[in-house]
Amino acid sequence: MSAFAVETARQEWREGHRRFQEELGEPRRRLQLLAHLEQVTGELRKRIGTTFTLEELVDAYAGIEDWAREAFEEVGGPHWPRDVTLVSDEAFHLYARGATDYRP
Repeated sequence: MSAFAVETARQEWREGHRRFQEELGEPRRRLQLLAHLEQVTGELRKRIGTTFTLEELVDAYAGIEDWAREAFEEVGGPHWPRDVTLVSDEAFHLYARGATDYRP
């Protein structure tokens, strides 16, 4: 995997983080978004563990649409396709900070 692919994914995650923070300002959506974030982050932890590189994280991101939807279903409530992307990008943005090769 190229450094370009990793940087492109990180840019997507940063943009998702920005959008996620904006959505948290809406009280009706806040609790649901946070519940989905917790569920997706827990599933991410199961899939790649706590010791990983950014490249491994990007590899996990490639299949996110499938398993994030399943994680959403476990929490319940509405989950629009845009929420899957929004929450997934936030989870990966936050989780990336734990990568062994993370640099801000």
